[in-house]
Amino acid sequence: MQLNPGPTTERFFHPRNVGDVEQPAFTGRATSFTCGAAIRISLRVDESQRIIEAKFKAAGCSALVASASLLTDEVVGKTTGEAAAEVAAQAAALARQLAGVEQLLSELGPDTADCAVLVGKALLSAIAVYSDSIRDEWHGEEALICTCFGVSERTIESEIEKHQLHSIAEVTRACNAGGGCRSCYPLIEDILETANR
Repeated sequence: MQLNPGPTTERFFHPRNVGDVEQPAFTGRATSFTCGAAIRISLRVDESQRIIEAKFKAAGCSALVASASLLTDEVVGKTTGEAAAEVAAQAAALARQLAGVEQLLSELGPDTADCAVLVGKALLSAIAVYSDSIRDEWHGEEALICTCFGVSERTIESEIEKHQLHSIAEVTRACNAGGGCRSCYPLIEDILETANR
């Protein structure tokens, strides 16, 4: 089989970022019940919420490995909020990049776009673990609700009152809370419930 050389093709045969990051690590997992693939992504994050290292371990097809290799490269240098907010767009872009290797994908099967989505879920899971740890260690005067974008409870309450908000999507549009890993969704729902009684 002849393939045109390129960065995506290279990822199939020589993936980067395989393994686990050194401690402290924040690890997320995702599994496909359709094909049985599993992916684990571990992140190392600095004090400014910037991802300084991302690695993965995967049990699945070459498309899953290539997707994980590409996405872990893409998120390094971004804040957890930026990375989480871009996951959907990145998954679509990865699926397009993978689709460019048509000959190889025709042998792997039609569901390779799902691999990029699975990798995105694992990344969001890792960012959620990081967000939960930051929230648990928070010692500020106000409750920190969205760690991805640093949004406090008071800010969310103020936006709900000022703009008469009733949904998480409206809160996200108003102040970015919930626009990242979404681990704060239950907290935002509680605030909305209390405010709209």
